[in-house]
Amino acid sequence: METEVQSNFTYMGRTFTNLSINGSSSAFSDCNSDISGEFPTASSQSRRLFLACASENSDELIEQLVSDLESSSIDEQKQAVIEIRLLAKNKPENRIKIARAGAIKPLISLISSTDPQLQENGVTAILNLSLCDENKELIAASGAIKPLVRALKVGTSTARENAACALLRLSQVEENKIAIGRSGALPPLVNLLETGNFRGKKDASTALYSLCSVKENKVRAVQAGVMKPLVELMADFSSNMVDKSAFVVSELISVAEARPALVDEGGIPVLVEIVEVGSQRQKEIAVVILLQICEDSVAYRNMVAREGAIPPLVALSQSGTSRAKRKAEKLIDLLRQPRSGNAAATAVARTSGVPV
Repeated sequence: METEVQSNFTYMGRTFTNLSINGSSSAFSDCNSDISGEFPTASSQSRRLFLACASENSDELIEQLVSDLESSSIDEQKQAVIEIRLLAKNKPENRIKIARAGAIKPLISLISSTDPQLQENGVTAILNLSLCDENKELIAASGAIKPLVRALKVGTSTARENAACALLRLSQVEENKIAIGRSGALPPLVNLLETGNFRGKKDASTALYSLCSVKENKVRAVQAGVMKPLVELMADFSSNMVDKSAFVVSELISVAEARPALVDEGGIPVLVEIVEVGSQRQKEIAVVILLQICEDSVAYRNMVAREGAIPPLVALSQSGTSRAKRKAEKLIDLLRQPRSGNAAATAVARTSGVPV
């Protein structure tokens, strides 16, 4: 199958039609700065005001806070990590200053803390620092990946969400993707996708989408059972996760292991329903996935045809986006071929590229 993407939006080096990662209509979480609570004390307002003022000339403050991260007093550590987190959140230029002051390694140590508050704030501080491209390689090289994966497994709900976002940010450096996958991130991301709240599911889907541009991570995700929650989310039109989960499926479906997993979890009737009643964007990605699984499998073509796919595909071929029309027409042609299949065409399809 040819690689074919028509679009007007670029995300992580790839482009999609009418896809945005910003705002309430986003297909993916933007995983920007943290949204967790700030100072839990009665003096929180005055402390935030102090930080806002100090950040204009914050070098000395940052050096003191970095020193306090390694204090023998847990209370001092807690206060320092919260203030560093906020400085990194609210002043982008502070992210470089904090990293250069040596904060990353002590913050990584806090991520491994048994104190939930220290761990959560440590994860969130690392997330905020990772928003700066200059810091991404330093954070990964300093050993943050494994502690972040551990926080993703055992942290508070906020720590898990922010760990997923931090891993997403680190995965934007291509060579980190394999390291993150080999550190065991895929199973807890799948768990967050399945059991998290809406923000957790959104963050997990975004991280999975990024990590699964690497083949070995696709296989790990499928082996971790990712198709079950993805199909469930695609089937639930009230979840606001149909687009997100479908885009992750489209990223996974190029590996052989993904196709039977999708079918076994009931993905075909769900995708046919999306083609019938989904939004234009949902219909487009659903028909792309169906075409991918049908192109080299007569058995899957038969299943798709039995689900009543041809009438909604015909409708899509007449009224969908330009890309959806072409994909629908191609899939209709496949479904109308003799059920015995065309051996030569099948052989070519098996060796051809799969479109994203």
